[in-house]
Amino acid sequence: MAERPGASKLQSRTRSVVRPLANLAWDIQRVGYERLPADGPAILCPNHISFLDSALLMLTVPRNISFVGKAEYMDDWKTKYLFPALGMIPIDRSGGSKSQAALDAAEQVLKRGELFGIYPEGTRSRDGDLYKGRTGAARLATSIGCPIFPVGITGTDEIQPIGSNVPKWGKTCRIEIGRAIRPERYAGRGAEHLAWRSMVDEVMFEIREMTGQTYHNVYSGEQEDESAPPAGKVGTVADDPATDRELELVAAG
Repeated sequence: MAERPGASKLQSRTRSVVRPLANLAWDIQRVGYERLPADGPAILCPNHISFLDSALLMLTVPRNISFVGKAEYMDDWKTKYLFPALGMIPIDRSGGSKSQAALDAAEQVLKRGELFGIYPEGTRSRDGDLYKGRTGAARLATSIGCPIFPVGITGTDEIQPIGSNVPKWGKTCRIEIGRAIRPERYAGRGAEHLAWRSMVDEVMFEIREMTGQTYHNVYSGEQEDESAPPAGKVGTVADDPATDRELELVAAG
């Protein structure tokens, strides 16, 4: 792991050059970007339906953003140096202490007051549906005391479907930044791991509302138990902080 993990000046330079080209290639609809803070740490949690998701989010946000990416990219000479230089933090998805190293690096990024992106599903959706989120983002948000912004992405799977090596030009995609989910709202709600679970369930509900995806209350790759109770639902909340604190979440454990 590099001494200073995460995005560098190369990302901001790349953004200034590539963003106009991306805008010419595709109709990238941006919604809710005004919700992102101008400074300070924040976590962005998008759904993941295409290889292009990280690139397009990186090109459209106004600040540098570091992303977790699969460690396998470090085995390919084409991406081994480029992706980390652009802000990728490799994660070993086998779990345990190996995954923790990536979260430790992400914590450094957030402590510097920067943006960090992580796919709560942990992998790209192969069928376009939305799956149960893992709690890493909630753990980070609680540790740092920063907000999580759900991000709903649609259309990128039409630009570059899974299995395709070349993007299709002239397509439309939509990236929507949802309302901030703040860890302090969950303080004192019982066991910490249950608070993490509730936070991430709220993230996934908000993503589902933005994308219209079918939600499965199992982790990607697992068999769904049809007898299990449905996923928890979140009440509608305004952006007003006073109202936001009154949110009642009924989440699946």
